[in-house]
Amino acid sequence: MRRASSSRGTSVIGTLPRLGRTGPFYCPLRDCDAKEYRKWGSTNDERPGGKVKSSSASLTAMPSTVVHLAIAGLVGAALLGEEFDRRSALVVFGFTALPDLDVLAEPVLPGAHRSLGHTLLLPAFVFAVLLWDTRRGAASALRRRYGVRGLKVAWVGAFCLLGAGILPDLFLGGVNALYPLHDRFYVFNGELYYSTDRGWVQTFVDLSPPEPKPTRTTANFRFRTVLDAAPTRGVERTVEEGRVERLFPVAMAGFRFALVLVSTVVVAIRLGGGRSLARLLGE
Repeated sequence: MRRASSSRGTSVIGTLPRLGRTGPFYCPLRDCDAKEYRKWGSTNDERPGGKVKSSSASLTAMPSTVVHLAIAGLVGAALLGEEFDRRSALVVFGFTALPDLDVLAEPVLPGAHRSLGHTLLLPAFVFAVLLWDTRRGAASALRRRYGVRGLKVAWVGAFCLLGAGILPDLFLGGVNALYPLHDRFYVFNGELYYSTDRGWVQTFVDLSPPEPKPTRTTANFRFRTVLDAAPTRGVERTVEEGRVERLFPVAMAGFRFALVLVSTVVVAIRLGGGRSLARLLGE
């Protein structure tokens, strides 16, 4: 595997430039800075009345709750198999939607969204409790009440809490990963490919010395949520009109919409026990 010569590095997100080294394992797992959030839609929006809000990321940068549930539907159907029914689907969807409930705390705790419910400490706690209960064997509370099936559904739900509820946001826009122990937003994004000139190249983990930059915390950054009214998009407005809107995102990109459609079909077929597919095939 050849090592590439030192040069100016490529971007982490989009066209964000950075100084660093290229090579077989060039890379950033990094905290979110102002430039990255501008790429993901952060802005100092001027609100009606001339007030300027602190920097925030737009809804287009974030997977909607519908997209999170679509991922969970695919994961649940795959892992639970024949045990994926309406009740287990509700459990899986409940675990997955739990992180996004932190938006309800925004009015009293600015910056709560993607912090309070998106901390990795939440799934760590859930996994620890499940592991403790599972290792109790016959004395397990879940096993006594719901049987082995209940344990399996709980573990899949906990996995979806992490894999479908939090990780997509860590990859798109970032989360306050260790809140409240450490107040800082992190984003995990990059590229992995093989170059015939440079060998293996990855930009996910940055091993170069960190550059001085402002960090994003709950004190100076927040994500825009459905609670926030902003100037209506795509229309001309005058100061007198002051037209504003609240967005309830479903799928803010083509790939996410395709994911929702695929998941809807898969979950519907699985919940129907394959009968709808059999009818379609004329069996």
